Amino acid sequence: MTKRDYYEVLGVGKNASDDEIKKAYRKLAIKYHPDKNPGDKEAEAKFKEISEAHEVLSDKQKRARYDQFGHAGVNGGAAGGGNPFGAGGNPFGNFNGQEFHFDFGGGGLDDILGAMFGFGGGPRGPRRGADYRTSLTVTFEEAIFGTSRKINVNGQEIKLKVPAGIDDGQSIRLSGRGGDAPEKSGEKGDLYVQIHVKPHKHLTREGIIILSEEKISMVDAALGTEIEVETVDGPITMKVPAGTQSNTPFKLSGHGVPFRADGDRGPHIVTIIVETPKNLSKKQKELLEEFRNTKKRGLFNR
Repeated sequence: MTKRDYYEVLGVGKNASDDEIKKAYRKLAIKYHPDKNPGDKEAEAKFKEISEAHEVLSDKQKRARYDQFGHAGVNGGAAGGGNPFGAGGNPFGNFNGQEFHFDFGGGGLDDILGAMFGFGGGPRGPRRGADYRTSLTVTFEEAIFGTSRKINVNGQEIKLKVPAGIDDGQSIRLSGRGGDAPEKSGEKGDLYVQIHVKPHKHLTREGIIILSEEKISMVDAALGTEIEVETVDGPITMKVPAGTQSNTPFKLSGHGVPFRADGDRGPHIVTIIVETPKNLSKKQKELLEEFRNTKKRGLFNR
C-alpha cells in the first residue's frame, strides 16, 4: 500500500509554517486519538499516520530530506512503506545455524504466545538447556559491512559472523550453543549475542540511511564549490551548486547501509550547513556592504 503524502495527511500546503503544521497535527490528533475512539481500527490507523507525518514535518532536517527525496529520504526507501527485507523479514538468512533476529528477552516465541493466550502451560517434552547471553562491540564500519569475530563463552571457541547492516542493540542467535539439557534427550540451549555499535566521529545512522553534515562558507554556497565528503566507502568528491541554502540535503545513492542479501544499500544523505563569518576584516565588511547596496539597487531582481 502506497504511503500518502505527509502534507496531504495533515491537510497543509508544502509551504506551511511550523506553527501551521503543529496546529493541524493537534486538531487531527484530538479527533483520531485512540482514547477518544476505543476499538476503532480505522481511527487508530489514521492516528498513526498523522503522528508519523508530524514526526517528519516538525523536524527541519527530516522535512528538508522529505521535500527533496520523498519517503525514501526519511524511511530508507522501503517501497510503499513495506518491508525492504521482503516477505520473510530477514535479509541475512541463516549462517550455519546462526540466525540474525531481534531479541525479545528470555523466553521464546512459544512462551510469549503461551503467556498471552493461555496455551502451553507446562513442559511439552524433554527440558532444554539454559540460554546463554553475551555481548559484542563492533565499529560503525563493521556494522555496515559485516565482520567475523571469535568469542569465548563458557570455555567454547566460537566463530561469530556479524551480518552486514546489523544495528546497535540487535542480537544474533546461535542455535545449540547454550547450556546442556538437564536430561539426555533434551536439546542444548541457544546463545544470544547482543551487538553494540561504537559511534562514528562524523557519521550517524537512521535505519538504512547514513547521515552527515558538511560546513561551507557563504561565499562557496553562493558561487558553488566541490567538497570532499567522508563516507563509509572512503572520501567522495561532491559538487555543491551555486546558490545552495543552509540545511539543504544532498543524496549519495548506494553509500548507505545494506538492506538485502543481494547487497542493495540505502543512501548517504549529506546536509550542507552554510557558515556565517563572525570576525570580518575591514575590507571584507566593505565588500559585503557594497554587495548589499548593489542588491538593493535591483541588480539581482530583474
